[in-house]
Amino acid sequence: MHFEISKLVEDYDRGHLTRRQLVARLAAATTALAGASLLGGTPAAAQQARPTFQATGVDHIALSVTDVARSRQFYERHLGLRVTRCGSSTCFLQCGEDFLALFRGDAPGLHHYSFAIDDFSADDAVQRLEGAGLTPKRRENRVYFDDPDGLEVQVSRG
Repeated sequence: MHFEISKLVEDYDRGHLTRRQLVARLAAATTALAGASLLGGTPAAAQQARPTFQATGVDHIALSVTDVARSRQFYERHLGLRVTRCGSSTCFLQCGEDFLALFRGDAPGLHHYSFAIDDFSADDAVQRLEGAGLTPKRRENRVYFDDPDGLEVQVSRG
């Protein structure tokens, strides 16, 4: 495990990884290590278990808001986000390479969040999720599934 972490930091220092990618990969590595410890296994056992996907970053966060125009103005004014597409019930705001999606809802809260996956294919994602014992929800070329607490997760093109 020490070697893998050293390699990640080295890749970051050389500019091969963004800070976000470094943090995501370190989190994945420590999660795998913790999972092996909780299951009475070893770090080697955790490395042998392959994840369903390898997320490369958080692609976007989607919020349910009660007033799309008001929320859009808030995020533009206070965080400098730029509107890329907006309507009466949805609005997409650019945040660097990522984006924030606003959806009109009855109550404010998290709508869903999306992880970027390299070589994303909706068909493949559905098969992988089913193979992992999860229940995918496909909406056109988008694939969602619930985490253990019922929060909706999306996987999308990285």
